Amino acid sequence: MTGSRDDLTAQVRSVLDAAGIEHEDGTRPGEVIAALPGDHKLRTAVSLLVGDHSLSASAFVIRRPDENADRVHAWLLRRNARLQGVAYAIDRDGDVFVVGRLPVAAVTSDAVDALLGAVLDASDSAFDTLLAMGFLTSMRKEWAWRVSRGESTRNLDAFRHLLED
Repeated sequence: MTGSRDDLTAQVRSVLDAAGIEHEDGTRPGEVIAALPGDHKLRTAVSLLVGDHSLSASAFVIRRPDENADRVHAWLLRRNARLQGVAYAIDRDGDVFVVGRLPVAAVTSDAVDALLGAVLDASDSAFDTLLAMGFLTSMRKEWAWRVSRGESTRNLDAFRHLLED
């Protein structure tokens, strides 16, 4: 894929269309927001931004951990060493993202597909682990509140083994 920003953005949309991935234009020129379905995380929104020199991808994973931030960050750094084409990053608020970048000259349909797959895998496969490390106290409070009121605990089923007495 080579050409102008508009041409590359159109080609990114074409890749998403061919894969049946929901998407919409972002707020920045050359930005497309794709919605990737997951197994652990219901949906991962990925910002794909065509720039002058690269196609960047960015997806929110979790907000700033409530607890064990050092442990969460150490886990992310160890995991970065095994990732292909993407890495975990935090913003100035401490929220966790997955980011990746391809040089414009390397952007092909297969490369975009691989980038999206890497973003989704890094976001989705780590989700439960990151929540358990960074939000267990909050989840325990929510679990107790839901049980005490007879509310559904379905949204916490993945953590039942950690939350039940």
